[in-house]
Amino acid sequence: MGEEGAQQRVVLQLPDQAAALALAGEAESTLRRLSHLTGARFVLRGMDLAIEGRPSQLKRASGVVELLRPQWSCGDALADVDLQTALHALDTGRAADHQDLSANVLARSQGGRLLRPRTLKQKTYVEAMQGHALTFALGPAGTGKTFLATVLAVQMLNDRKVERLILTRPAVEAGERLGFLPGDLQQKVDPYLRPLYDALHTLLGQERTSVLLEKNLIEVAPLAYMRGRTLSDAFVILDEAQNTTSAQMRMVLTRLGENSRMVVTGDPSQVDLAPDQRNGLAEAAQVLRATEGIAFIELTSADVVRHPLVQRVVDAYARFDGSHGAHQSLTPRRGPPRRRRS
Repeated sequence: MGEEGAQQRVVLQLPDQAAALALAGEAESTLRRLSHLTGARFVLRGMDLAIEGRPSQLKRASGVVELLRPQWSCGDALADVDLQTALHALDTGRAADHQDLSANVLARSQGGRLLRPRTLKQKTYVEAMQGHALTFALGPAGTGKTFLATVLAVQMLNDRKVERLILTRPAVEAGERLGFLPGDLQQKVDPYLRPLYDALHTLLGQERTSVLLEKNLIEVAPLAYMRGRTLSDAFVILDEAQNTTSAQMRMVLTRLGENSRMVVTGDPSQVDLAPDQRNGLAEAAQVLRATEGIAFIELTSADVVRHPLVQRVVDAYARFDGSHGAHQSLTPRRGPPRRRRS
């Protein structure tokens, strides 16, 4: 049997029980997944992790464990996207980029979890937001578009680089059914803004979020509230931008004031506008993509950081849309001309 076929073994000593649990996963599910991805065999005995396999398998398996050391050594559990990203970095010669990724801790959640970009494209997205006054993030659900923008916005608010945080999104369905909902206007639009509140609660906790909202240091409001304002010294996040009309997108982009930055997020595959309405996000992508000072980041299903099933759902729908010609492209939709009243 040649050298490539000879089984080899290395043993890594883990620092503590928390690290061992984070690396192994629940009922050693992460180790089983690593074994499936690399072909190597993982055996955990106390604080000793043995890795067995052929030289090529051993090299990949040991490499991915080392690349992810900054995460599991802190007790942070590993998700499937972490394993896939690390392996992709190894296989494409981008291990150094991945090391920077692991070290790029943005904040700590209220539950104590370290918050960092989880994929190389997410790292590029964070760098784009840090370096540009206006960033567009396009991609499917679960890729961290809104959450990473909120993390960075809260970080800048805490560091006093901006004076306030403004989160806004269009309430498309409210245009037709708002009047049937109980309560005042704020209570009627709150359901559409709930994902933004959820991100704030994860980062700041419900009590501190409420205090900052009362002090108007954080504002969560429907897009209509932005009209006629100049948003200075602010970090502005426009979420669900695929549901903005052309007029709404132009309106909000021109609100940007001095010492402010804006992040526009959207999923072009989930447009809820009426067929005769021009899509503001699609039009902006076409008009502004080559404009200096504006960044466009396109995330894919490979950047989905929710349950692994979400990535498969996104891919399945993308194949379905492609085969049925229903893919939502980033080009403006034009409806039929409106008939003039006589």
